[in-house]
Amino acid sequence: MKVSGYFESVLCKGVTIVKKVKVIIMGAAGRDFHNFNVYFRNNDEYEVVAFTATQIPGIEKRAYPAELAGPNYPKGISIYPEEELPELIKKYDVDQVIFAYSDVSYEYVMHKSSIVLANGADFRLMGPSSTMLEAKVPVVSICAVRTGSGKSQTSRKVSKVLRKMGFKVVVVRHPMPYGDLRKQVCERFVSYEDLDKYECTIEEREEYEPHINNGIVVYAGVDYEKILRAAEKEADIIIWDGGNNDTSFYKSDLHIVVADPHRPGHELAYHPGETNLRMADVVVINKVDTADPMNIETVRKNIKAVNPKATIIEAASPITVDNPSIVKGKKVLVIEDGPTLTHGNMAYGAGTIAAKKLGASEIVDPRPYAVGSIRATFDKYGHLGPLLPAMGYDEAQIGELEETINKTPCDVVVIGTPIDLRKVLRLGKPATRARYELQEISKPYLEDILAQRFPRRSRILVSRYGGKRDVKGKLVPCTCQVFG
Repeated sequence: MKVSGYFESVLCKGVTIVKKVKVIIMGAAGRDFHNFNVYFRNNDEYEVVAFTATQIPGIEKRAYPAELAGPNYPKGISIYPEEELPELIKKYDVDQVIFAYSDVSYEYVMHKSSIVLANGADFRLMGPSSTMLEAKVPVVSICAVRTGSGKSQTSRKVSKVLRKMGFKVVVVRHPMPYGDLRKQVCERFVSYEDLDKYECTIEEREEYEPHINNGIVVYAGVDYEKILRAAEKEADIIIWDGGNNDTSFYKSDLHIVVADPHRPGHELAYHPGETNLRMADVVVINKVDTADPMNIETVRKNIKAVNPKATIIEAASPITVDNPSIVKGKKVLVIEDGPTLTHGNMAYGAGTIAAKKLGASEIVDPRPYAVGSIRATFDKYGHLGPLLPAMGYDEAQIGELEETINKTPCDVVVIGTPIDLRKVLRLGKPATRARYELQEISKPYLEDILAQRFPRRSRILVSRYGGKRDVKGKLVPCTCQVFG
């Protein structure tokens, strides 16, 4: 029988032998590693025998290295393709399988659960109370109900407001460690050179570069305890910039969640987006300028049904184009943000909206010209139409993306990704870029909420744990909290 996480068996001589609970963690190079680090790494009740991986090409060929896995795992931990899960459960006599990735439908989660249960193991989801770390400074978390809802522009908006209020802001980004994990334990980005230093993928650049443009220090990596301790040394306030629709890795003083009326109902149908929604202090219904009013109302009703105390803000993400004159009347190839289109299930993005608005004569279908892993992406995600997801998880895939673009017969390329792909790709045709920033259109504004929650820098800066800063900027413990 199980006793406090152990299996107990009694020998005939009355000697009790305890056996560690054997665990497999299902992931996608992010939440899985975090859950291991904070809960399992130094937990003698458990033995993590394997990780499985999905979504990220080639990730399953690696191992979680011994340098990160800790003294209980001197050989590291192997990472396998998720398709091998049934065989792994039987091979290692696994007791529990931990589901640890995000932005998947409830139906998808339960199918995975059925596979695990049918093969004899328990299926487990780990919640915030066992995986969140506590900071010594205030934390504002920006999360979402689905990937592609608008977390990035919301994070940029919040960082600008807090800096205007006099705070030193540091952003900690949800993990995307797709390279050598030993080199990605704790990454700090302050310049474009740092993006090259850490050999960032296109997806990483899309998330880090806009913050760098705004003069914000960004941390990311693998070990979010080490990252937190480094970030809080130079921050008055930390912004958790979430990935997909995952929950925050850090306990937050203000939890802001972004919802997308282009996918009404998804806020109650995807894991763990609904968890975010139910925990939210503030919900931003984004993209209301391009969404159907009935869909906006559906999202609003769903928010009120599960979290009536949340403050709701309606916002737009107006699109601007650097060189709009080259689009009208032209045959256009549209490149959109990769994760938003793939596991985000969106059929279009900012680039498509911009191309149509600016009068493109045709949006060219790149699918007949796709090569390698780009072709495989189209095969896997059948909902994708005549546009190109900006996939670039490694150097080979970046090369295949570039080849696909240059083989597609078009006059102009419209780049709808958060970064200018011309910095990392050699495009053989004219290109322009669609940009978008958050614009609140209903009160209270984020600035009002942040000003109410956090005093300006000139006052005593206090987190929920108490303490003010001395002349050197270090927290000084105190016995009470001051809020203004």
